[in-house]
Amino acid sequence: MTFNEGGQFEGGRVRKGGGRRGAVAVGGGGGVAIVIALVYMLVTGNSPTDILGGTTSGGQGTGETGYIGECTAEEANSGPECRLNAAVQSLDAYWETTLPEQGGVEYQLPEVVSFTDAVDTGCGSATSATGPFYCPADMTVYEDLAFYDQLSSQFGAKGGPLAEMYVTAHEFGHHIENQLGLFERADRSGTGPESDSVRIELMADCLAGMWAGTAATTEDPDTGVPFLEPITRPELEQALSAAAAVGDDNIQRRSGGDVNPEAFSHGSSEQRVKWFGIGYNGGTIQDCNALDASSL
Repeated sequence: MTFNEGGQFEGGRVRKGGGRRGAVAVGGGGGVAIVIALVYMLVTGNSPTDILGGTTSGGQGTGETGYIGECTAEEANSGPECRLNAAVQSLDAYWETTLPEQGGVEYQLPEVVSFTDAVDTGCGSATSATGPFYCPADMTVYEDLAFYDQLSSQFGAKGGPLAEMYVTAHEFGHHIENQLGLFERADRSGTGPESDSVRIELMADCLAGMWAGTAATTEDPDTGVPFLEPITRPELEQALSAAAAVGDDNIQRRSGGDVNPEAFSHGSSEQRVKWFGIGYNGGTIQDCNALDASSL
């Protein structure tokens, strides 16, 4: 997925949260436990401390703070930091129009924080092992950009720019769900193939697909030029590969266990690809409403 040449994206939208060395103590269990925690926290709205049992213990800052500055389209196409900044602005432009039209709710910009090592949030403290997540308590998307390498190396995704932007768009999907009041309706404490936890995740995949399907026609309000060039087939496969890689069944296999649908919290690889496709192929918010769907 390529940002149109000559585009310019102002800074000040994505905050650099920095990091804290040793700031969160994560419970035992070795590498597999960290992988499982990372997958469970990928794009979930639950508190990182609820999942990881982290406790704040202080520490010195290790990352740069401030905001991602102004970026050109060329920089957004070549680097994950500027790509995140540009993708966020594309998502803002899309949902500022789409949410009022289809959801009857005025879009509120979520905060976006890029962090390293660890971060304090309205949901508690989290380490980079949690992966990207959305915290409904402070309406903020948190991303450690190093996760994108893990998405390929640990979970088998193809990687690539659209895979990275899919993750961000999914987190924004949780913000849209939160604004629609679905987080309050859903029981996100349970697991299983028909659980609300799975339904909330599949809906966020679908909402991410809605944005991706229209990203080449969503115009930058500052320039009137579309943010992105049309998605190519290889680029679409990047997003589909990322969605499949974080399916519960794929994660369970890669963790060395059997596939246990009763432990699903995000949906199978097939379901995640399916629901992304519903949104991508012209779906609406109502079409994406997995919470009330008769089948997944």
